[in-house]
Amino acid sequence: MTLIYIAAGEASGDILGARLIAALRARDATLEFAGIGGERMAEQGFQSLFGIRQLALMGIMEVLPSLRRLSQRMDEAVADITARRPRLIVTIDSPGFTLRLAARVKPLGIPILHYVAPQVWAWRPGRVKKIARRVDRILALLPFEAPIFEAAGIPVDFVGHPILESEAAHGDAARVPWSGRSLVVMPGSRRGEVSRMLPPFAETVRRLPADILPVIGLAGTVEEVVRNQAAAWGRPIQTVRAPQEKADAFASARAGLIKSGTSSLEAAVAGLPHVIGYTFNPISNAIIRRLFRVKYASLVNLLADEPVVPELLLEKCEPDGLTAALRPLIEDDEAVARQRAGFARALARLHPEKGLPSEAAADAVLRML
Repeated sequence: MTLIYIAAGEASGDILGARLIAALRARDATLEFAGIGGERMAEQGFQSLFGIRQLALMGIMEVLPSLRRLSQRMDEAVADITARRPRLIVTIDSPGFTLRLAARVKPLGIPILHYVAPQVWAWRPGRVKKIARRVDRILALLPFEAPIFEAAGIPVDFVGHPILESEAAHGDAARVPWSGRSLVVMPGSRRGEVSRMLPPFAETVRRLPADILPVIGLAGTVEEVVRNQAAAWGRPIQTVRAPQEKADAFASARAGLIKSGTSSLEAAVAGLPHVIGYTFNPISNAIIRRLFRVKYASLVNLLADEPVVPELLLEKCEPDGLTAALRPLIEDDEAVARQRAGFARALARLHPEKGLPSEAAADAVLRML
């Protein structure tokens, strides 16, 4: 038996893990898998050591109250890996958890592959040396990441961005059960971030024309919280949860109000013009502002090297600014066309040399085995 241990810490990593498992099984049906994952990995028959909802935290002040629980989950994962002795460990994204796990199990001598390069180009570049001591190889999603890590002695495979395999590109507006103009609202998949993003997003929606229907994307980890808060928005809403439902919502919507992150790339793949916002609590905002090192937060903007998508971050993530940025996308066809042209320039840089990103990642895993 060849056992691969996969550790994902949040919803986006769960999707990556599921696609990786499927691609690996297509190449070698004898492979076995264990570790930490979510609903999408479970669909592949994966049994998780514990639920990843407990790990879906972000922001300094949000993590502090949960340190004891996170430490317990870490100890469980280390004990499980020590007992199972897999042939390879694949840690996926969520560096706050997965790279700490890698450090703990490194003395076991098991090769460690980290999937999704940490964004050292955005903040805390000094982490590269620490990462080099913890992992043996990195699978990078972005074309400009490899030289950064290779300079520190970490072998890197650019495998392309999994957003290219997203259902978002295959939506059908005819399938949605509503009519008229709609606005996709994506507040996030972590409890901390949805509690921060929903208030400014809700007030922004209230300031838009009354005929705009908000369609809220739900993630399994925070579905109940989002439903409960959105019920108090004071206007009709729709919710979507399944990937195909979200893709259909993207296809039918006039614009999107989206938290910074992978959801913005999903919107770009779908051709949905949108505005991104993100904020932490005031203390975290002040710290992050000092650490942030790049011109843009949006990967669309970084890849295009221009402000294709309006970014309202930290203290700027407030209803006045969000509303002002959204209105042109709702009312002006030329503004929509400009964004879509920018999407095309950005997404062209995300393709691997051949095949799909999950296939390129699976090939890299098998080479390491």
